[in-house]
Amino acid sequence: MAAARAHWGSRFGFVLAAAGSAVGLGNLWKFPYITWENNGGAFVIVYLVAILVLGLPIMMAEILIGRRAQLSAVPAFEKLGGKGWSIVGWLGVASGTTILSYYMVIAGWSVRSFYQCLVWSFTSYTPPAEGDFGAFLANAPLQIGLTAIFSVATAFIVYRGIGGGIEKATKIMMPVLIIILLYLVGTALTLDGRDEALSMLFTPHFDQLPAKGYLEAVGHAFFTLSLGLGAMIVYGSYIGKKESIFGAAAWVVVLDTLFALFAAIAMFTIILSVPEMQDRMSGSTMGMLFITLPDLFYTNMPGGRILAPAFFILVGFAALSSTISLGEVITSLMIDKKGWSRPKATIICAGGVFVGSILAALSLGAVEPLSSFELIEGKPGVLATLDHMAANWMLPLGGLGITIFVGWFLGRKNAMEELGITKPSLPFTIWIWCLRIVAPAAIIALLVAVAIGKDFS
Repeated sequence: MAAARAHWGSRFGFVLAAAGSAVGLGNLWKFPYITWENNGGAFVIVYLVAILVLGLPIMMAEILIGRRAQLSAVPAFEKLGGKGWSIVGWLGVASGTTILSYYMVIAGWSVRSFYQCLVWSFTSYTPPAEGDFGAFLANAPLQIGLTAIFSVATAFIVYRGIGGGIEKATKIMMPVLIIILLYLVGTALTLDGRDEALSMLFTPHFDQLPAKGYLEAVGHAFFTLSLGLGAMIVYGSYIGKKESIFGAAAWVVVLDTLFALFAAIAMFTIILSVPEMQDRMSGSTMGMLFITLPDLFYTNMPGGRILAPAFFILVGFAALSSTISLGEVITSLMIDKKGWSRPKATIICAGGVFVGSILAALSLGAVEPLSSFELIEGKPGVLATLDHMAANWMLPLGGLGITIFVGWFLGRKNAMEELGITKPSLPFTIWIWCLRIVAPAAIIALLVAVAIGKDFS
């Protein structure tokens, strides 16, 4: 007899775990970065609308699939739709595996930055030599070692299961994340650029929003919530039948959005308070995060000796809360599909992903063939290639499959039954038509944009 499926201890546990999956580097740096590039206020409005009409409906759909099937992504689609629909689940698992393999590498950088800042805080700040970060990327043993640290931490939490592992870990990490983020925002708001930052961020001027900004806002609304890769299906499969799917999804969306907005407030204030910061905004997002910000903390920010290491705890915990959800996507598949025990599934899956992570880590300058590999023009290296494929093709296609499945195939009756309603209401009608028309149209627009050269990675 199959063992009873584990469940979250409470809705609070699910919300923190799911919000942790969604909150990551995309919230802490990419959202502020692309909001700055698109001139603030109007972009934020479009993003919030996209979250409501695209992000929330798809998240509800993923949770609904998981809870109804009580299975991870691939067997869930097989159970509810038949073998043919399993391709949507496999696409999600492939997306999660791909993202996890290179995300582990980037997450490992937070360990190095935390240690670096800790040393500077207890001694004195010494600006790194020019080319220091490039040399770090090309240091193969260090890259593999840092990636291994994050891989082991992720596997340990997933190994311990839902209640004793993922839920327990996120109940610790998420409050810490919130406290550190609020401290960062509070400190930033003491700077001179506060008023200008808040005005730029929350006063909409649609004449200043570039045409590409509309699609970019829609794209980020989709990507920020960990949609299309099976994580919410898996997490939804651990929700009890008495829980409200709308309520749970709404809380996750609210927390994820607040993280993004608070991070934007802090970053906009810092940018507008430090004149030279604006000149550096044209660099890479990762370079800004791991090179520019540490320097600013120690040279321009009040309380920088505390803020700098705390910030990289924030980055590390945000990354870890995301990697454990991706790890669970793969592990739960092996448990449900192959009947493996959780220890066996965790160890084998983590080992397989780590091999991929090594390839990504070595493509940053340590091994020439991996660094110069260029399947996609302008994206040299294994890591950049994987990021491009996942963000631009795999996630949107997975999301499109989910919207079509729940919107058109699963049936209104089954959806209403899982949502706990007996007859269609206005909110239900809006939700189902968002899945049937609005969300697919938006995702197809993203795919067309990618096909003609737009890059959302």
